[in-house]
Amino acid sequence: MIRLADIPVGEGRAYDVDGELVAVFHLRDGTVKAVSGICPHAGGPLADGLTDLRQVVCPLHQHAFDLSTGCSTTGQPDLTVYPSTVDEEGHVVVSSRTSRSV
Repeated sequence: MIRLADIPVGEGRAYDVDGELVAVFHLRDGTVKAVSGICPHAGGPLADGLTDLRQVVCPLHQHAFDLSTGCSTTGQPDLTVYPSTVDEEGHVVVSSRTSRSV
């Protein structure tokens, strides 16, 4: 199980969720966001990217993606967004039910 305490505030970590690599971010406001773990441009590790409350920037080529919608702000294909919450015990729950931005 993913514990929120294992992800430092302002950082992300990569996890396998039902066979998909997912980047899970612990944002500075205490919320969590989960998106595809691989940048569609050149396969960069998005969990290693810089984040703020709204977006993640790929560490390889600085392509940016909205964490809520998965939409690229730099002309790349959109990311898959995974619904995520934190339960009462502090575990991050990432649903394999995915939504795509439209």
